[in-house]
Amino acid sequence: MPVATAHQTIGPYWHLLEDASWADLTRFGAEGERIVVGGRITDGAGAPVGDACVEIWQSDPPASDVFTGFGRAATDADGMFAFTTLKPGAVRGRGNAVQAPHLAVAIFARGLLRHLATRLYFAGEPLNESDPLLSSIGDERRGTLIARPEGPGVWHLDIRLQGAAETVFLDV
Repeated sequence: MPVATAHQTIGPYWHLLEDASWADLTRFGAEGERIVVGGRITDGAGAPVGDACVEIWQSDPPASDVFTGFGRAATDADGMFAFTTLKPGAVRGRGNAVQAPHLAVAIFARGLLRHLATRLYFAGEPLNESDPLLSSIGDERRGTLIARPEGPGVWHLDIRLQGAAETVFLDV
């Protein structure tokens, strides 16, 4: 059996997936609008990806001693992942353009030699209409980046790695 190289794993940090607290960005006492963001990762055939690592980053609220701004979670056997975080606000981007509230998402999984990068936006945000990235994506694919509410403070976004309804991934 071949040995995995650095580009085939997330290196010495895989063990952090065993610590579920990394999926709670509020674990140090952050205050604000607490939300749960989750979803399901599937491959091109629609099968769950049960051995992925999902990371999120957010610029707002800014990272501090009580809010990490970064989280990591493993998918379960059904491809499901979840994070507890604070609802992000709008941030300034390239050219000082206002970006809609969003999370940056990275996915590490079998068969990926490099991680996949995407974003998670929130349905109903007024700034979604003018967000520079969302505006650059055709209507038929824009929805692959927009999480839907599943209840108060709970958001869901499925991520499809390839095939029909493939999620929009970013070149980083």
